[in-house]
Amino acid sequence: MTEVKILRIIRNYLCYCGIEKDEYNAVKKDAYVSNFKVWRMLHCFITFMFAILLINSMFSELLSSNRTFYIIALVYSAIMSALFFVLKKDSFFAQLLIYLSIALLFLFSALITQNKPDIPATMFIVLLLVAPMFMIDKPYFMGIVIAIASTVFLFWMHAAKPYEIWRMDLNNVLIFAFVGFVLHIIANSLRIKEFVLTRKINIQKDTDDLTGLKNKGALTKAINEFLADETKDKGIMFLLDIDHFKAINDTYGHDVGDVVIRKFGEFLNGYFKGGEIVGRFGGDEFICFIKDTDDAAVAQKTASDIVNGVSEYVKTPADGGKITVSIGGALYHGKEKNYSEIFKKADTALYDVKSDRTAKYKIYE
Repeated sequence: MTEVKILRIIRNYLCYCGIEKDEYNAVKKDAYVSNFKVWRMLHCFITFMFAILLINSMFSELLSSNRTFYIIALVYSAIMSALFFVLKKDSFFAQLLIYLSIALLFLFSALITQNKPDIPATMFIVLLLVAPMFMIDKPYFMGIVIAIASTVFLFWMHAAKPYEIWRMDLNNVLIFAFVGFVLHIIANSLRIKEFVLTRKINIQKDTDDLTGLKNKGALTKAINEFLADETKDKGIMFLLDIDHFKAINDTYGHDVGDVVIRKFGEFLNGYFKGGEIVGRFGGDEFICFIKDTDDAAVAQKTASDIVNGVSEYVKTPADGGKITVSIGGALYHGKEKNYSEIFKKADTALYDVKSDRTAKYKIYE
């Protein structure tokens, strides 16, 4: 068992930054966004740095031999800086460009080293230590990059440098490649655990304690974000209310009322599994928002399914009495841009249902 545990720990550090696979996948996008922001700043800094080097190369004999490299690097970093202002932050392409930038930095350092064959490589060694610290990803990816860059560099320099200088570079590259990879693993594990902790805090902040669904604040935020998206112009909001809930509390006690709320939340969580926004608005009121459809027939069927399903799934623990629910719905056609606007329509429909004892749901017209 101990050997299996050790192997699992090693796997997690090499593949998932020291945490379990599910935890890593849950915060991977947050890590990608962090990489994006860091490398956008770095590209802007690198652009500025190479602009300074290029200017200095015009007045310094020592730097003049590298002027062509400075021009190429300046143009590349300027293009990359511009790209990082238009790319999507968590996109795969953005992460690919970051790895490309790291590879080109290694290439640039090798070209600089080739121009000074009688001096041990310094810039390449520095990059082996520094570059991996600015990338959060599965550590073995960076291990592959470091291994390829080091191998190419050593073969290249073997032909370009005196043997004694190359031997020094060989020792330094082997040592600092290993150190850089270990530092990358340590830095990754520390930073990724911050994302895990932040995610847990946000979940606790946005979760209703009784049902595990979104609370009122998280509901309004999620719906407003959807309404603010100009590419989205279809949706259905449902406002749900447990019938005679006060009587349940008064008759059976608040503990039983809490059980009814919890069971109702379980039913909604099981029914909505397609990325809908579902949560407890407060008391015995719940909100469900279906994205990307404004079909009245879908709204009617969904409301009917909930009404029928709740009466079978949710019962009072004391005597097995059936619980009923009333639903007010409103269709979103891209006009409302604030949660409260569409909420008022669903609330009006719910009020009409409560006033009509024969109806259990209504879609606002």
